[in-house]
Amino acid sequence: MKIAFHGAARTVTGSKHLLTLDNGTRVLLDCGMFQGMGKETESLNSDFGFDPHEIDYLLLSHAHIDHCGLIPKLVKEGFRGKIYCTPPTKDLAAILLEDSADIQRDDTKFINKRRAKQHLPPIEPLYTEADVAMALPLFNMVRYGEWKTIAPGLEVCYTDAGHIIGSAAVHVRVTENGKLTQLSFSGDVGRYRDVILRSPEVFPQADYIILESTYGSSLHEDVFNTPDQLLGWIEKTCVEKKGKLIIPAFSVGRTQELLYFLNQLSLERRLPHVPVYVDSPLSREATEVVKSHPETFNSRIQKVLKIDEDPFDFEGMQFIKTVDESKQLNERPQPCIIISASGMADAGRVKHHILNNIGDKKNTILLVGYCEPNSLGGHLMAGRKSVRIFGDFYDVKAEVGTMHSMSAHGDYDDLCQFLACQHPRDVKRLFLVHGEYDVQQEFQRRLIKKGFADVVIPEQHQVFGLE
Repeated sequence: MKIAFHGAARTVTGSKHLLTLDNGTRVLLDCGMFQGMGKETESLNSDFGFDPHEIDYLLLSHAHIDHCGLIPKLVKEGFRGKIYCTPPTKDLAAILLEDSADIQRDDTKFINKRRAKQHLPPIEPLYTEADVAMALPLFNMVRYGEWKTIAPGLEVCYTDAGHIIGSAAVHVRVTENGKLTQLSFSGDVGRYRDVILRSPEVFPQADYIILESTYGSSLHEDVFNTPDQLLGWIEKTCVEKKGKLIIPAFSVGRTQELLYFLNQLSLERRLPHVPVYVDSPLSREATEVVKSHPETFNSRIQKVLKIDEDPFDFEGMQFIKTVDESKQLNERPQPCIIISASGMADAGRVKHHILNNIGDKKNTILLVGYCEPNSLGGHLMAGRKSVRIFGDFYDVKAEVGTMHSMSAHGDYDDLCQFLACQHPRDVKRLFLVHGEYDVQQEFQRRLIKKGFADVVIPEQHQVFGLE
């Protein structure tokens, strides 16, 4: 048996790990799209590093695009196996993949106009809505905590990872030649004491672990101070400077958290009378999916639901639907809050809002989560004085703020708590994925001190044998 790492290897995006059994069965863990990798992005997404025809099963941890975004391309190039995931992940993946196809169509059209002027041949999108439609019937639902036999000698079980609704750690039991081997893949590990979701669950002892490491060298700020931090940015930007507060936010998870905190401020009568616009059709659909799965909420939100039937809605909040409505937001001079996707500001409507508001010092761009260093959000977070948007450079005159308390990824303490159910000496090898290499090296040293004897950081396309 062997494992190959074809994504999220010494980087935080493009999650893809291929498990090959001794009998030739091939199981793919996630099929994510590379995002925010600059000029490398296109080439990384063009070649899987394996033949899609040869994949038998796909085990999906959750619905974020960097974990599921290349599924339609996988199907387009020959995959016809079953895709296993939790019910909320299936619901979210459907709308996220359709949105991804729309974004690629629009971005490709824009890029091809420029290529035509340069007398260059047109390019094709990675996949279309038709490819998404072919992929969706392959999804099969697995509920948390149930071992499911998907092939002779091959079982899978999902446990709640607490990252977004439906997110799971994926556990695989392989029985070959009378020997049982268990491999656990963390997916993305959420935070303990999350304001909305349940904490990550304990899981059975594993022989091999594939662990995400996004924040493996740092600690987050206390999430329960987040409403006050958010209020501070609103008062500074919208009340004092009379400007616009632009918040890039992922449509799944981050947008709902922002709406929950704003609703909390509204219930406490602390939210200034400033219009709040959620400018992302996908965010509107995702919020409806989130609300349709209250079983994923923690006990705190269950109590809130007894007094507030919709903790993601409040007076003054409006979802923007059409492109024309979105453009009108940039024409209005009045203070407002605009929450728009994507979270790394590398695609979607938020890119246009940043372009139109980055040149005015009374405005603020507030980054509320992880941004890959090569993404637009990463460049803003790094303090660049000039950034490139749609091929042109713009001076950064607007204030750029960050709120690290809102990350949906667990920090060093959370990741160690996630591993606390394991006996380190019984783990034959622990693979670190989904992290920047310098962060992973520091996390590697800490895990070795905690008793995990063999901790490795795979390179892209590297293959390892499993005993």
